[in-house]
Amino acid sequence: MIEASSSPSLSGTESLSGTKLKSPEADHPNVDLAVQLGRLGLKNPVMVASGTFGYAREMAGVVSLSSLGGILPKTITQSPRPGNAPWRTVETSAGLLNAIGLDNDGIDYFLANHWPFLQGTGAKIIVSIAGRSYEDFVSLAQRLSQTPGIEAVELNVSCPNVSGGVDFGTDPRLCHDVVAGVRKVLDCAIITKLTPNVTRIVDIARAAHEGGTDAVTCINTVLGMAVDWRKRKPMLANIVGGLSGPAIKPIALRCVYQVASQVGVPVIGVGGIATIDDVMEFLVAGASAIQIGTANYYDPLCSTKMIAALPGALQSMGAASVREIVGTLKTN
Repeated sequence: MIEASSSPSLSGTESLSGTKLKSPEADHPNVDLAVQLGRLGLKNPVMVASGTFGYAREMAGVVSLSSLGGILPKTITQSPRPGNAPWRTVETSAGLLNAIGLDNDGIDYFLANHWPFLQGTGAKIIVSIAGRSYEDFVSLAQRLSQTPGIEAVELNVSCPNVSGGVDFGTDPRLCHDVVAGVRKVLDCAIITKLTPNVTRIVDIARAAHEGGTDAVTCINTVLGMAVDWRKRKPMLANIVGGLSGPAIKPIALRCVYQVASQVGVPVIGVGGIATIDDVMEFLVAGASAIQIGTANYYDPLCSTKMIAALPGALQSMGAASVREIVGTLKTN
């Protein structure tokens, strides 16, 4: 994950040069980028995925934070976690394999030190939480319910490289129960992040929907591994990890299409998104919004580039809003 930086913080509307950044709507006043995900409204559909953007403070000197539709800081747990032993990342021919292990500062430190900064970014903040048990998720949700300014929470029920807990993202009943438990204590928007490492992702999405989630994120990383054959050893200390990046885009698109077409819940697409073409593909396939993950590492400005390109892409389709093209894939 992105580590803390001493880079100076810039206003969310300034570039590195200090010049004011123009909003994409300025050149396309008749294009509406706003999207609605249940209780959560976003000014545009482009978000940055949890675990790839640090706590946002690390990126403030590079990215116009206020221009983003939403920011998901790295997942937080009850107590601080050191994460897995190294090596924790391996670059592949078409992506990134990681077994970070939810390295984070814990909820107490997050609320005291990261949340005040995040509130001032000008972007919608979706707090990502993970627990080893049902009780963990509900306890974290209760803490957040008592925190002023919380508008949305993403339930990370699908991290593939954390041991010692129940994988709520692979069992429909367990997924339903944890979403329903969190729903009882949270009035804000709930997003449930789903894993592709199941036989039928639609079953899990439907269970989350019935439990009360406002939206689902498709997808978390795909379980994989890398091997050093000369040493006859796995390259990750955790042996297996989660594959992200361009390699998983076809899988993510398939999951988005299946869930959006079969379950009545808004879908957030994530997996291999790096260009405006990728964004448009996910929207047409059924995603109401998207998250950018691995691409943040090699092109930190990719999110703002996509936001700037979105109005023109919509107009090229004869659309005046994002909503007009969501789920318009022609399959006949």
